[in-house]
Amino acid sequence: MTGLVDNRAGLMRLLPRRALLLAPTGVAVLGGVGLLVLRQRFQDQQWQNPVGSSSLVGRKLPAFALSGLPAQPGFGSSDVTAVGRPLLINFFASWCVPCQLEMPVLRSLAQNGLPIWGIAYRDHPDDAAGFLRRVDSPYQRVGLDESGAASSAFDVFGLPESFLVDRHGVVRWYWAGELKADVVRRDLDPLLRAGS
Repeated sequence: MTGLVDNRAGLMRLLPRRALLLAPTGVAVLGGVGLLVLRQRFQDQQWQNPVGSSSLVGRKLPAFALSGLPAQPGFGSSDVTAVGRPLLINFFASWCVPCQLEMPVLRSLAQNGLPIWGIAYRDHPDDAAGFLRRVDSPYQRVGLDESGAASSAFDVFGLPESFLVDRHGVVRWYWAGELKADVVRRDLDPLLRAGS
């Protein structure tokens, strides 16, 4: 009987040690499961883009004025409303990989007649100009937001972000993240056909 009590006491002393040895494995497994759940959510379109989550949707464009690339004019909010038709404002940067990936979709929109104006977020003018040459720029005009003031006015929290502005200067649609062809078909095309 004494041997059994000694074995139990020894086992009880070993359990906390084993638990400490197994804790990192448990943390790694839980972390891996958590990452898989987050990855799945980011792949879900509704999680990736909270359409309408911008505080600007349904409101007038904020006031801003930006300088342009070397030897090119910039633009401001009054220039956007002067166009008199829907226009897409797209925030991008030369260092942004998703910005590069969405360029074919933006070019397609531009070729189909939608004016697209870009705002280079916290980018050096030479870097932005080089980037636009490499990707065959879809933008009719580009403004430089080196200070980040325009991005703050638009409540931009990541890149790329796109805002559809109607002919009256009201933001009608918002997309956070890379713009893809299926998003254009599903969300943007119906708005454009409706005359937003």
